[in-house]
Amino acid sequence: MKFDEMGLSPDTLKSVQALGFETATPIQEQAIPILLKGDRDFVGLASTGTGKTAAFGLPLLERIDPDQPFPQGIILCPTRELCLQIASDLNNFSKHRSNLKVTAVYGGSPIVSQIRDLKRGTQIIVATPGRLLDLIERRAAKLDQVSMVVLDEADEMLNMGFKEELDKILGRMPEERVTWLFSATMAKGVARIAQNYQTDPVEVSVGGRNEAAANIEHLCFMVHEKDRYQALKRILDFLPEIYGLVFCRTRAETQQVAEKLMQDGYSAESLHGDLSQAQRDAVMRKFRQKSITILVATDVAARGLDVDDITHVIQYKLSDEIQAYTHRSGRTARAGKSGVSISLINMHERRRIADLERRNNIKINLEKIPDGKAICENQLIALLNKVIESPVNEKEIEDYLPLAYEALCQLDKKEIIKRFVSVEFNHFLEYYRHAGDINVKPRANDSRSRDQGRRSDNRNRGPRPESSDSKRFSINMGRANKINAGAIVRIICENCGIASNQVGEISLGHDQSFFDVKKESANAVREGMNNVKLDGRKVSIRAATPQGGGQGGPRQRSGRQGHPGGRRR
Repeated sequence: MKFDEMGLSPDTLKSVQALGFETATPIQEQAIPILLKGDRDFVGLASTGTGKTAAFGLPLLERIDPDQPFPQGIILCPTRELCLQIASDLNNFSKHRSNLKVTAVYGGSPIVSQIRDLKRGTQIIVATPGRLLDLIERRAAKLDQVSMVVLDEADEMLNMGFKEELDKILGRMPEERVTWLFSATMAKGVARIAQNYQTDPVEVSVGGRNEAAANIEHLCFMVHEKDRYQALKRILDFLPEIYGLVFCRTRAETQQVAEKLMQDGYSAESLHGDLSQAQRDAVMRKFRQKSITILVATDVAARGLDVDDITHVIQYKLSDEIQAYTHRSGRTARAGKSGVSISLINMHERRRIADLERRNNIKINLEKIPDGKAICENQLIALLNKVIESPVNEKEIEDYLPLAYEALCQLDKKEIIKRFVSVEFNHFLEYYRHAGDINVKPRANDSRSRDQGRRSDNRNRGPRPESSDSKRFSINMGRANKINAGAIVRIICENCGIASNQVGEISLGHDQSFFDVKKESANAVREGMNNVKLDGRKVSIRAATPQGGGQGGPRQRSGRQGHPGGRRR
């Protein structure tokens, strides 16, 4: 269906056409006609990169009264990058509608300037939950006349620990509003929000629940843990034209991998939560301009990344959260294009691949890491194509050609080609001359072990870790540091790369607290919490006995989530 057949106003249609949009994506085609009516709650399930922003943004803009300078629509999203991207898209969609204002509010930017922007009047607020709740409590954001609220990437907001903020924000809005919920997966928490805050919603699912996009090829490579970084380098060398994302689990790992790649001569940089907003913006600007071609990122940092031409997503390490695979893979194959999602695994993680296949209804093909000869061949082809496609400025180069002819006249054509290739290519030949095979061969009964893995995963999966499946830690902060249970969850998840449902019960004390995590995440917590600082103070954890803690009061479930040090995001 074309946009001019959907009933959009002439001004909105003019903006959409100016952006080059003609035909709607499946989620847009199904959602926009329903949302334009504005009288029903709505659940839209679609993979990342399928055009969800326009699917809710265009109907939202159509139902806003620009002559009323108070907030009428609220869009909640998990990260500042996504917040800024949505606000930018809405501004582009509404270029021809005077007096309509969109305001983005998010952590990492001075709250005073955002309060000033809200006081000037705005019809749509795009916000991260923590910052919006902070503005509500300061009475800078008034939601009493909001008629529409959009929850974008709802599953990820819950994974990042925004449950408490979402509950409070939605509770402050008029009951007669409509709630539009968009998500890549229908996780249990998302279903709970739909049940608690929506009435008889219309549900549209594009591609099936929890499914990855159909135009993504899924591959995995199995290596020994010690060879993981070497495997990454071989993949990057085998793909000389790659424009890709490399996902790591923790901030520390992200920085370490990016630094190694840069030291080894790759065009790479890192994106993670330890960077300031100015640093993040600079990195993203370079990536969008292709000044760098490899972005090494955490799940949280890459959440709002909206770049259409990413060719490959490489999962340096799989996330503990099943749904993260869909979100990571969805960074490629955007706007109807194709892409490749690659997972690096060790031999103990093969069962997780089987679970991902089953959960996402996909096939992940086990491939071999390319050998040195194949890598060198690909690099040579890329070099020759670059030479063939290089433009020649005849006028400017003609004065220099006699020097080149004179220097090369003693060499025949074949000799010139050999020497030219050698100048550009010798370092690859040298590096891979003695490169061995780093692939781990699957076991003969691998298919049987994969079936057993599926049964084992089904048997052991549960909503919360039991004490026998948990590891307890103490942390050197508590109520005296203005810390709540949710803040502890946030610190753990952001620094350790684990989802909030990996964190169990939390016991708050005065200056020391205790928390449980699933045993499979314990090592990630030990590694990720090393060298973490909060407000200049070193955060330290240590193993505790299962009976440790409790002296600070009743235990709180990890669902009660907030922000470190009371600082809103």
